[in-house]
Amino acid sequence: MAGVLTAAAREGRGEGPGGNGTAGRWRDAAGRWRSLRPGPYAVTATLFFALVTVLAWRNPVISDFGQHASAIERIKADPLHPANPLVDLPGDGSPYYSPLIVALGLLARATGLAGREVLRGWGAVNAAVLAAGVAAFARTLSRRRWTPVAALAAMMLLWGVRPAAWSGFLNPGALTRNLTFPSTFAFGLTLLTWALTARAARARRGFGTHAAIGVLTALILLIHPITSIGAAAGIAALVAGWQHRWDRAALARWAVTVTVAVAVAVLWPYYDVFALAGDTTVDKFHKQLYGRRLLTWYGLGVVGLPALAARWRRHRLDPLVLLFAADVAIAAYGWFSGRYTYGRIFGLLLVPPQFALAVEVTARRPWRTRRTVTAWVAGAAAGVGLVVQLGSIVPLPPLQHLVTWPEYGWAARHIRPGEVVLSNDYRATHVLPAYGAFLVSGAWPDPSLPVAVRNRRAHDVRVYFSRHASAGVQHLVAARYHARWALLDRGQPVPSGGRTVAVSPVTGERLVRLAVPPGR
Repeated sequence: MAGVLTAAAREGRGEGPGGNGTAGRWRDAAGRWRSLRPGPYAVTATLFFALVTVLAWRNPVISDFGQHASAIERIKADPLHPANPLVDLPGDGSPYYSPLIVALGLLARATGLAGREVLRGWGAVNAAVLAAGVAAFARTLSRRRWTPVAALAAMMLLWGVRPAAWSGFLNPGALTRNLTFPSTFAFGLTLLTWALTARAARARRGFGTHAAIGVLTALILLIHPITSIGAAAGIAALVAGWQHRWDRAALARWAVTVTVAVAVAVLWPYYDVFALAGDTTVDKFHKQLYGRRLLTWYGLGVVGLPALAARWRRHRLDPLVLLFAADVAIAAYGWFSGRYTYGRIFGLLLVPPQFALAVEVTARRPWRTRRTVTAWVAGAAAGVGLVVQLGSIVPLPPLQHLVTWPEYGWAARHIRPGEVVLSNDYRATHVLPAYGAFLVSGAWPDPSLPVAVRNRRAHDVRVYFSRHASAGVQHLVAARYHARWALLDRGQPVPSGGRTVAVSPVTGERLVRLAVPPGR
């Protein structure tokens, strides 16, 4: 009898099998709410996604956006045999035609959208892939729910005391410019690939998983080759540090990964990615990644080194430590060999200290003196980084603000896609290809063009805009390259027979229609 009364009493309080009491219903509702309530990273990532997507969307065409948008436009016009993205020549072998650009070009062809419109919209996808990659990789390092939040904050803020904007750099100021770029997609894909690699190394996975890692690695290689070097270093570090057991089966699985990666890269029909290994064309442009900028651009990242050192003391083959050592070696090789393009690895080089610090400050027992000091130092560095990055986006004297370029829609309205423009202006040669225009000499040298061709074109542009160029020489250059237009700075004289059709209300630049027809 007592047992029956006790059970009845529990049921009346909502504790019985039916849970019909008021307290039981409240507990059920609370449980359902907790299951639906977003975690801290979901909230943080959503805010990050909204902020960078809006900032990037509002930014005018800038930097390398024009070249990527132009490549999309060329695929849209002819998917199988696209023209060179920048000059009016065949595009066979151009490294701009990566799987991502080809896919976006086909999307533009299917929707009828312009290449620049597709590329702008793709920024949202890049932001989502990047946020997902941060969460996936951080969760392979720690199960603490705040670790991905700390990792995203570290990756955004722990750079330097001056804003660094370069393709492959992922601080907020840089993302306002390069969120839409293939390099950002490759970076996010790298983090996802590392997360998958970590799972495959820690627990025996099938050949399908290892083949998937190979495909992802090949995609990164084809989309952004310099990022793929860091991605491969990360894969090697994770396997060396976390491979559960080495036996014939494990060796066979990783052999599949390498084989698939090489096969996919070799079979890509648009260009030979391995031919870029010996190309030194753009090394001179990348020297500025080194020197005095090492501290001003990347200095705040050093606050993560103690966390890396702690991981090394606990495990000599810790993957983050191995990855950091490999990236430092790659950057050093770039400096001492004069192959400064390898300095692009700095974006990935900062990831190990950034993520190691995120794991450290979110670990259990935060009252330990070492972790308390680490948290305070990290917080101070993040505060400096926040001020720097805020100043890079919003003009806040005396902080350095990343310059916003003028827009060239005023000129593009008159230039039809596929027409050739003569210009020696740095910004115009970067931007005008976004509207489908061809240049005589590209802003960046394309390795698919022979050196002699690139040099002759650059020389002819210099001759055309020389103070001493005669009308006959200018007519000859314009006719040689079938140029219909010239874009002139404020002080440059109008070529003989040319007619000014538009003037920039901001810079005073003029678009001139040339008298020489583009006869072929």
